[in-house]
Amino acid sequence: MSVKIREMVIFAMLGTLMFCSKIILEVLPNIHLLGMLTMVYTIVYRRKALIPIYIYVFMNGLFAGFNMWWIPYLYIWTVLWGAVMLLPKKMPKKIACVVYPALCALHGILFGILYAPAQAVMFGFTLEQTLAWIASGLPFDILHCGGNLAAGLLILPLSELLRRLDAGSYRG
Repeated sequence: MSVKIREMVIFAMLGTLMFCSKIILEVLPNIHLLGMLTMVYTIVYRRKALIPIYIYVFMNGLFAGFNMWWIPYLYIWTVLWGAVMLLPKKMPKKIACVVYPALCALHGILFGILYAPAQAVMFGFTLEQTLAWIASGLPFDILHCGGNLAAGLLILPLSELLRRLDAGSYRG
């Protein structure tokens, strides 16, 4: 996978956009644009979407500290990226406008479950403690799901816009 200089600049800006959007929306509990942006980047750039995603992950660690909370970020966004990669590339719009927000929302509701294995290993949780940890975070995962569903409604139009911009055909 070769990356051109133009792409490196674009990916740096896209990763920075992810990071800035997270910082701006930190006033809201578990409401952010990260799932939506991860999906948009993956729909448009496929494998190369990992570059802006991991620029975001690195910037997040750099800004907030490379601590134990950060370790699950090394795989949590890759799970969503992988799920999007499994979707058909040329999904009909009528299906995509339902599937994309649903997948984004699913990632939000499953965030605590995806985070749990790292927590269990790092803190030596038993299965019961892990399940209790997941259950205690469920209200936040429900908020996360709702926020991701709302943001997910933007995935189809933003991915179409980014494709046009990337192709140089935007004349707005």
